Amino acid sequence: MKIPRIRFRFGGTGRPLLPASLFLTLLFLILLFLVRGGALSGRGAGKEAGSLSSREGPATASEIKRLSGQLLAEEMKQALSNYQNLGIIQCASYINFRSKPNQTDITNIMGMLKDGAAVDIEEIDPEGAQGWAHVRSGGMDGYISTSFLLGGEEAKEKAKTLLAPRAKVLADKLRIRSTPEISDGNTVGSAAAGETYQLIGRAGRDWVEITVDNIDGISSAYMSADPENVSLDYGLDEARSLNLKQKVLNLYDRLGVSKAGDYINIRSSPEEDGIRNIVGKFPGFAGGNILGEENGWYKIQSGAVTGYVKAELVATGAEAERLAVDNAQVMAIVNTNSLNVRSEPSTESRAWTQITKDQRYLVVNQLDGWVQLDLDSGDDDDGEQGAYVSTRDNNVSVTYGLQEAVEYHPALEAANAAMERRNQIVNFACQFVGNRYVWGGTSLTHGADCSGFTQSVMKNFDIYLPRVSREQARTGVKVDSGSMRPGDLIFYANRSGRVNHVGIYIGNGQVVNAASRRSGIRIYRWNYRTPVAIRNVIGD
Repeated sequence: MKIPRIRFRFGGTGRPLLPASLFLTLLFLILLFLVRGGALSGRGAGKEAGSLSSREGPATASEIKRLSGQLLAEEMKQALSNYQNLGIIQCASYINFRSKPNQTDITNIMGMLKDGAAVDIEEIDPEGAQGWAHVRSGGMDGYISTSFLLGGEEAKEKAKTLLAPRAKVLADKLRIRSTPEISDGNTVGSAAAGETYQLIGRAGRDWVEITVDNIDGISSAYMSADPENVSLDYGLDEARSLNLKQKVLNLYDRLGVSKAGDYINIRSSPEEDGIRNIVGKFPGFAGGNILGEENGWYKIQSGAVTGYVKAELVATGAEAERLAVDNAQVMAIVNTNSLNVRSEPSTESRAWTQITKDQRYLVVNQLDGWVQLDLDSGDDDDGEQGAYVSTRDNNVSVTYGLQEAVEYHPALEAANAAMERRNQIVNFACQFVGNRYVWGGTSLTHGADCSGFTQSVMKNFDIYLPRVSREQARTGVKVDSGSMRPGDLIFYANRSGRVNHVGIYIGNGQVVNAASRRSGIRIYRWNYRTPVAIRNVIGD
């Protein structure tokens, strides 16, 4: 069937004959024709469309409205026929799709359902699981909370407003790319069989542009349009998989995983040149794309860092895949400039700090509508403080992933004696990145907590600090963020407002600290959460 040729007539004022809303609806339908190649032939709308395209004069608004209504009604009927008992998700952002009806176990999360996603309801309140629904969606079978579920005729009416052109993934795994081509380094995500993605349009014959909302810093991307990989049709959104192996391995074109127990230095050239050519740190079991090989060195891209690492320290092939699956972790990626952190998963709970964009946070637990983060353990309590952020309005994306490289440019010795000493302190502290966090510990090699780490680093330079962070925060001289220098201490407070955490500023907007049992000694952005004090304890 050919696409209808519809002429638009404009009056003397230059305004279109058709109202804007109807015009947009028509464009929407034309997109469907383009995507599906006129696949409506043989269905109820075919005869009407053919008669309209054969008219000599311009189409009228009423004729187009009738055609649009018939096409949409046909597509809605076809979409709803895929569901025996349709349910629609109603939430602020997304809810978890679980393999078991248990909200407190992070290991049973197998996917996510966004607001407006469709499910096929198998059973409401199954035996022993009051408040849960057994559903199917996105090729998966699992459980969701009934408090977020709309069913019956209300679901069918709601579905009418959610119908859109979508790509449904048929392949077991399919890469999502930043550009419509197969190219090293342009993989930004992955899709699993059964998932659906809303279409923006075609990009040539072989690619479609899709909307994405769970990839850091990206709102649209591309996937293959090969009929073996995707089917293109009108439909409803469904569940997205969080399958560990698919989601992690598909992110890399040629996966390399660090075999180091702590970290590997990433260098700007394939040679060891002291600290002069270090551009980053590749943590233990972190992942990256191998871009090439040169004289026993791999050129890798990991996070925002591209450089060279010794090939003998990086796993590839089957070994890399095994390490990736064994060491992938659930991470939260912040999609807004700042986000309130609360001690309880409720908006009535007071926000006690904020977290920032461009930082990945390890996830302790996920509740529907909330994520609990691993911020840091502090040094005054051998436990975790409540750190919950809302997933409302897509402020946070949650995904499985590997640790990635962090930028690190060691400070070179300067002519200024004071800066030379500060540079030495920073370079010494960063030697221990990747080592363990141990509450109450002061050993840089065998484990320290945050204040034990700063105390031991400074002691190496004859700077003596009190044992705990709240006392360290009273030493030295107050500094504002605009004038802080490498070697200054940055302090953070717990939910009670009391200082309980400290790190060392290393320059380039970064801090090194002993964070928690999960993270160990790490490098983070200096404002990964809101600092409460900055102190110069060096005395220059």
